[in-house]
Amino acid sequence: MKVSKPNQENILLVGFPSNGLVGTFSISYLVHYLGMKQIGEIDHPDLPPTLFVEDGEILAPIRIYKKDNLFVIMSDLPFDPYRAYDFSESILQYCKNNDIKKIIIVSGMETINREPNTPKIYGLVTHQSLEEILYDNQISKFLSGSIFGTDAAIITVFRKSKVPALILYAECHPFFPDPEASILAITTLAKVLNVKVDTTDIKKRMERLRIQHRNLMEETIRALQQQQQDKTRVPQIYR
Repeated sequence: MKVSKPNQENILLVGFPSNGLVGTFSISYLVHYLGMKQIGEIDHPDLPPTLFVEDGEILAPIRIYKKDNLFVIMSDLPFDPYRAYDFSESILQYCKNNDIKKIIIVSGMETINREPNTPKIYGLVTHQSLEEILYDNQISKFLSGSIFGTDAAIITVFRKSKVPALILYAECHPFFPDPEASILAITTLAKVLNVKVDTTDIKKRMERLRIQHRNLMEETIRALQQQQQDKTRVPQIYR
C-alpha cells in the first residue's frame, strides 16, 4: 500500500451487493490488494445461516477489516429493507466506537443504455464538508434521481449523524455482474484515498468473475426487487 501523503484520519469503506455487484467487487478487491486483515464480524439474529469458504478459510457473511487508519465493513449478503436499517445503525455505532471521521460507500447505478466499456461515476455527499472531495477528484455530482434499499437506509442514518458519508455510484448493468464498472469504482476510490492500486488482475478475471458471481447476482436482484416493492417503508431521497 503506497500512500503519497500520510493521512491519519480514520476512514471506513462500506461495500455490499447492489446493482452490478459493484460494491462487492470493488471493496473486496481493495481488501485483498492492500492486504487488509480481518478484525471482526457483524452478526444479526435474522441473517440466514450462511458461511463462505475462501482458500480453505471459513468466512462470516459480514466482516470487518483494517489496515493502518483504513477500515472496511463488507457484506457478501444482500439485505431486505428491514435488515438494511439494522445494518446501517451497526455501521454508525462502529464509527462512534472507533473514531471514524468519514465513510465511503461504493455502489452501482442502474444504467442499461450506457456506452459499452465507458461507465461513468457520480458522487453524493451527506455533509458539505465532503464536497471538496468531488471537486478535487473530478467526480460528477449525482444531481437528480431516487435512492432506495440499503443505500437509502445508510444515507438516511448518516445524514442525521455527525459522521459525513461519501457515496460513489458507478454506472452499471443492473442484471449482471459488471467488472468494468467495478474497475472504475476501484480507481476512483484509490484516487480519493490517495493510494496506488493496480487493476490488471481483475481485468484478466472479468469473465470468470461474471460466472462465479451469477448466483449472488440473482440473490441481489431478488433483494432489490423486494426493496422496490416495499418503497412505502424504505426511505427515498430526491435531489
